[in-house]
Amino acid sequence: MKDGYCRFKGFFFGFFSVVLFFISLSTRAVEPDYQVELIQAQPLETTVIKTGIITYKRILNLSFKSSGYLTAINTDEGEYFNQGSILATLDTTELNEQKNSTYARLLQAKREVARVKSLLAKKLSSEKELDIAKTLVETSRADYKVAYYNLEKAQLIAPFDGIVLSRNSELDELQSPQNIALTVAATSNNLIVKLALTAAEISMVQLKQQVKVDLGTQGVVTGYFSKLPAMADLQSNMFHVEVLLPLSKREDNIVVGKLVEVTITNNSEKLAYALPISALNKVNKQGKALITVIKENQKVQQSYYIDKLTNDFIFLAANVNDPALNVITQGWQGLTSKPIADIETQ
Repeated sequence: MKDGYCRFKGFFFGFFSVVLFFISLSTRAVEPDYQVELIQAQPLETTVIKTGIITYKRILNLSFKSSGYLTAINTDEGEYFNQGSILATLDTTELNEQKNSTYARLLQAKREVARVKSLLAKKLSSEKELDIAKTLVETSRADYKVAYYNLEKAQLIAPFDGIVLSRNSELDELQSPQNIALTVAATSNNLIVKLALTAAEISMVQLKQQVKVDLGTQGVVTGYFSKLPAMADLQSNMFHVEVLLPLSKREDNIVVGKLVEVTITNNSEKLAYALPISALNKVNKQGKALITVIKENQKVQQSYYIDKLTNDFIFLAANVNDPALNVITQGWQGLTSKPIADIETQ
């Protein structure tokens, strides 16, 4: 009885050991999980992020055409105004007198022409006297037009909807054409972002090319290049460009002088495979990237030239007719069978 029990016990443990052995073999034969992505060759996209400052594209200095004392100023720094509104006015007493006196001389010159014509009809004058009288009419008319123009320009009238940037005059101060009374800027289609680009960066852009401008809490808007200089700044060797913003200072409440980020994206004619950085196995001695792909149901390690490398992606050189790749992007480290080394791909 005891011998039978021992034989049964030995058989049981032997059978159990065999089962564990086959289980361990089957477990080792199973490949660990890995992730495969189909990667197409696409035009190589280059993205540059630059910091710029919002400012006005154009500002205007307003001065009076004539000299005089400032009697009224209807706006101040930081205030908005509408097109056609009167911003400031000079004392027009002297200008009115000049206009009236020139008008009186014009009337007198016209009467003189009439008198000379009457005398000429009676052969008591000459054609020369008539020519002199007509010339006096024309010069008097020109003087009157200038006096009338100066009187009109005794007011600063807003040429557009805008904002006052600086006020340089006070009431009762003597004004002259050389003195800037107000500095203003238009509020519509007049906001730009000024950037400084390197020679390599400016070669990526062109006029009217769209960019993304991050305004922070006000969101991201689309602008476009409105100015590209022909040469770099001699001191900084940078190209100072302008991005026009389709915004209104008044309606969109944009803060001028604010620093913003501008994202410039350029698609080149070169093709590349954009792979997650996790797909990179290593870089060989030739500087090529090694990746593992599924090719005809086999795992093959291929090498490619690196076009660009970022924190998240690696861009591998490709040609026009290159097929899509089934790339093992995650889990290649745990493969039990070593991938086949392919012939140099690129």
